[in-house]
Amino acid sequence: VQLQASGGGLVQAGGSLRLSCVVSGRTVSLYSMSMGWFRQAPGKEREFVAAIRSSSSSTYHADSVKGRFTISRDNAKNTVYLQMNNLKPDDTAVYYCVNRLHWSVAYYSSSQWNYWGQGTQVTVSS
Repeated sequence: VQLQASGGGLVQAGGSLRLSCVVSGRTVSLYSMSMGWFRQAPGKEREFVAAIRSSSSSTYHADSVKGRFTISRDNAKNTVYLQMNNLKPDDTAVYYCVNRLHWSVAYYSSSQWNYWGQGTQVTVSS
């Protein structure tokens, strides 16, 4: 499985960005896969941002981004999105899309995700 993330960039505080992650390289459809986003800021540990569950498409967001970020998916395009609104300087990080077959109740833990994209840089200036 290959994950290709894009959409990062430099934005002012209060602005918006939409990250995309295209999944390829496996015959199983995205419908059977859960997807998520993690981020890592310089000098900090990698942290959970959002996840969307396989089949049901239930979504989960970290408290720090709830109400500002929204994860969604388009199974026909094998793509997951992260819409980020009202960005803050604290959101500055490398964002990674992740993927696993089915679901894990410990979705907030990076160890539960099997495949990782290469990361895309998001920088929010004050």
